Amino acid sequence: MTLQFDKPGTGAEVEEGAVLTPRFGADGLVACIAVDAHDGAVLMLAHMNAVSLRRTIETGEAWYWSRSRGELWHKGATSGQIQRVVEMRVDCDQDALLIRVDVGGDGGCCHTGRRSCFYRAVTFDEGSGARLVPIGT
Repeated sequence: MTLQFDKPGTGAEVEEGAVLTPRFGADGLVACIAVDAHDGAVLMLAHMNAVSLRRTIETGEAWYWSRSRGELWHKGATSGQIQRVVEMRVDCDQDALLIRVDVGGDGGCCHTGRRSCFYRAVTFDEGSGARLVPIGT
């Protein structure tokens, strides 16, 4: 049986109900933040469509929709950095997901070879504007 998602109901049903009814955007996507299940480090932000969300729930491994390639993406299928979902959360209006994951392989998640895609901080300097500085991830 294939998991189907109902359309979101009333505000109260979405915010207080017990049924997952993701609010996909006009592009058919919902944002998904992946964090390390052990230390809470933010690893990456990606997007899911209905198919990738279904596969994630059914397999227990993270599947995303690659906006740049326009295709389903099983995280770690080629790198070995499979993300096993420990917990999935949805925000109050069901238009964003957070997954806590155990990462296989070398534990990395970023295509640059880093553990996290969030490896730079934004600083604001008077006169020079916003700058990016590396952080220790």
